[in-house]
Amino acid sequence: TECEKEPGSLLWIFVMVGNIVRGMGETPIMSLGISYLEDFAKAENSPFYLGCLHTATVIGPFLGFLLASFCAELFVDLGSVDAEDITIKATDARWVGAWWLGILICASLNLLAGIPFWFLPKSLLKEGETNKPEETSKKNIALLQENNKNEARETMYEIAKDFIPFLKALFHNPVYMLFICITVLQFSAFNGMISFMPKYLEQQFGKSASDAIFLIGVYNLPVICIGYFFGGLFMKKFKINIYQAANIAFWVSLLEYLLYFAAYWTVCDSSPVAGLTVSYE
Repeated sequence: TECEKEPGSLLWIFVMVGNIVRGMGETPIMSLGISYLEDFAKAENSPFYLGCLHTATVIGPFLGFLLASFCAELFVDLGSVDAEDITIKATDARWVGAWWLGILICASLNLLAGIPFWFLPKSLLKEGETNKPEETSKKNIALLQENNKNEARETMYEIAKDFIPFLKALFHNPVYMLFICITVLQFSAFNGMISFMPKYLEQQFGKSASDAIFLIGVYNLPVICIGYFFGGLFMKKFKINIYQAANIAFWVSLLEYLLYFAAYWTVCDSSPVAGLTVSYE
């Protein structure tokens, strides 16, 4: 009768709500953060700052892979089960790592990292300007009030009427379209590797989940981090504009994506599987 009972734990709700809050906190970094850098940094320094920002976004996943590798070596019931009572190893397909430990560690670090933001001033000067914060804040308040009045005058009909022409102009913007193509190419290559490479390393080479995660992080993310950093320096050094940067990024991403097809020429012998590649006898 005990085996027939279904688990009624509602802990999944906490995980779901936690991921929703995490997404709400991560979203402004790439959307508002990049806009903030463009508005408050000098034109010649903006590419370098953006390179630093993207470098930081790669260092985070790299450290995350290392943390995940560490947590995957620990059994999921850490603290409630004696290590001597566990009869399976980390390379066993039935092994489940302490995935929840990484979430707790990251949540604690995020709380600590958010504390300094409470002490930032309400307004910051644009790089190179000497206006007083009081004057800048008064100008910002006046601009906000004027924008609110203009937005209040607009009706839903006027907004809807301008939507199609705006969308048409957006699709005729070469920089925007190149950026969309770059994003599709990069995510198509990166997501496939992140989704299937760990399991492939486990099955084909007999690696544990922790070793597979560690190898992916070590082999891929440092190179991407270096590329982001030197890309920002390259743009600042040669004063590359947005259109030129989009063209360079598109062709480099296309070349990168085509190089992934070289994996089709990497063929290994199939493992002997009873009933599939060899007979049961």
